[in-house]
Amino acid sequence: MSQRALTLGHSPDPDDAFMFYGLAKELIPTHGFHFQHVLQDIQTLNERATRGELDISAISIHAYAYVSEQYALLPSGASMGDGYGPMLVAKQKLTKDEIARKKIAVPGTMTSAFLALQLWLNQTRNAERGTPHSALRAPHLNYAVVPFDQIFRTVRDGQADVGLIIHEGQLTYQNEGLVVCEDLGSWWGRENGGLPLPLGGNVIHKRFDPTTRKIISDILTASIRYSLDHRVEAVQHALQFARDMGRDLADKFVGMYVNHWTLDYGEKGRESIRRFLGQAYERGLIPHRQDLEFVTE
Repeated sequence: MSQRALTLGHSPDPDDAFMFYGLAKELIPTHGFHFQHVLQDIQTLNERATRGELDISAISIHAYAYVSEQYALLPSGASMGDGYGPMLVAKQKLTKDEIARKKIAVPGTMTSAFLALQLWLNQTRNAERGTPHSALRAPHLNYAVVPFDQIFRTVRDGQADVGLIIHEGQLTYQNEGLVVCEDLGSWWGRENGGLPLPLGGNVIHKRFDPTTRKIISDILTASIRYSLDHRVEAVQHALQFARDMGRDLADKFVGMYVNHWTLDYGEKGRESIRRFLGQAYERGLIPHRQDLEFVTE
């Protein structure tokens, strides 16, 4: 019997590779579905989601504000910064006021890291309802969009003064001779009663009927659970995507972003998204207030 093919977009990173180990190696039942893994950086996946191109995709929570009419959030697959998260790094320690006047290398304007940066700097703008993300630009921020894996080099070479780093750079920045000016995940937790910073999630296109969405959602959750239950093998699989990291560091990174939050946001995780996007709306950083739509039973 032929299988129904689905496109599944995610980053070529250890945490996503770990999460989808069970699917990639066909170690869990897929109930007649075949998953075609599409590996691209998160900014590209965000942009593709605005066009509704992939069936299922990892996206930034920031990007959800621009794709919620086409996609529903899956209850599993979250990347949450629980007391840690994207970092601002530089050659020397800089204050918030100094950073606000510096040139910042950022990994993409639709990333949650970029939205957190704007909230941290108290940025505001007037985003009218229906405004596409491509038409929005932070008005008082000097930044350059750089592929996330080139941000260290951009700062070292003096093409930017500060780097906004995501992924494993949060564990390897010291190897680059850089220092942390602010950890935005830590800042978010201090300002919001210990809530984690919502960074990424998985979404499914609404062209699928609710019953099908739930079946697919359960398959993805089963893959995450399988990896957590077979951690040694799943980390070994993820190592092929671990840039400049040995096994121990890769295992640590995976543990930061694939954990109990990833199996289910829970009410605390959902509240963190409401607050994150709610604050963004109140400051005019996204064009409309979000009603979160999750795939449920």
